[in-house]
Amino acid sequence: MDALDQQLIGLLRSNARLSIAALAHKLKVSRGTITNRIARLEDDGVIVGYTVRLRPDAQPNEIRAWASIAVEGNEARAVIASLLGEPAVAELHDTNGRWDLLVGLRAANLTELSTVLERIRLIKGIRSSETSIHLKTYRV
Repeated sequence: MDALDQQLIGLLRSNARLSIAALAHKLKVSRGTITNRIARLEDDGVIVGYTVRLRPDAQPNEIRAWASIAVEGNEARAVIASLLGEPAVAELHDTNGRWDLLVGLRAANLTELSTVLERIRLIKGIRSSETSIHLKTYRV
């Protein structure tokens, strides 16, 4: 990836709905260049999809939580595969420090969150975990 790819990705991250013409204008290149760059980035697996970002308060009744997970030995791949199969997992991050993984969870209510946490605790290879409920977002 070169500097133009990086700039293009930056613009798409802030607004993936920008038109090809608007992207070309902002980057001072042709529409064909933008179309080809986006196609190449998608084909190479750099861009894997587009999404919608909601205001944090757009779903006020949804419970959001963060689970910090310590993995036993060399079980990280198996634990990650299991977590990716869990419908309540909205985000999964590999980290360093005290915890090996940081998991963003979403549930309809506290009862559902409790059930999700019970399923997660049963995953083979998880040594320990700590969960915090997300209360408020100050910046997205």
